[in-house]
Amino acid sequence: MDLIFPPTCVICGKIEPEWICNKCSYLLRKEAEAECGCIENFNNQESFSELLYLFNYKGIIRDLILKFKFQSCPYVSKVFVNFLLKNEKIFQKIEKYDTIIPVPISKERKKERGYNQSLVFARELCKYLENVVLIDNCLYKIKNTVPQSTLTKQQREENIKNAYELKNKQIIKNKKILLIDDIYTTGNTVNECAKILKAGNPKNIGVLTIAKD
Repeated sequence: MDLIFPPTCVICGKIEPEWICNKCSYLLRKEAEAECGCIENFNNQESFSELLYLFNYKGIIRDLILKFKFQSCPYVSKVFVNFLLKNEKIFQKIEKYDTIIPVPISKERKKERGYNQSLVFARELCKYLENVVLIDNCLYKIKNTVPQSTLTKQQREENIKNAYELKNKQIIKNKKILLIDDIYTTGNTVNECAKILKAGNPKNIGVLTIAKD
């Protein structure tokens, strides 16, 4: 299959078995080292304790995430996870969690895209984490909301209310949960998800996103 459809760099299109060429890898590595961050001690309006992110949502990172999200390119997750694994600061913080939960999407949105990009990213990341369990059967999106990117900050908050539901809540009791999404903008989506997850009495909830806007 590689002879007929050879893998190419996800950024420049050059034939590359590792999905990203050395030149583009260097560009992303510089951005990851400069842009990654951790925000802790959120105010009382937030339902999670910290936000971890690898990039700022701009330039080639923005283009790559949009490709991953909307152009049926799940293999792009390998590129993001590869850079995350090389970031000791972020990786050490991730290792303190024992449970990973991806932000779910509605059935309608999954039908449009073919997959949930947060789940694809979470599965790829879990391949490299010991003693961490991926749970995708407790948090569900029950409302097909308008895309958050098309709304104002106030509209986003209203749009996401009552959009999620918690099932099998006993499986997250006393767990240290890392909630995973692709982009953090206003925080309304992950905050609403974390609020719902709190009903299961987890020990702690943190958030990891590929990028922060």
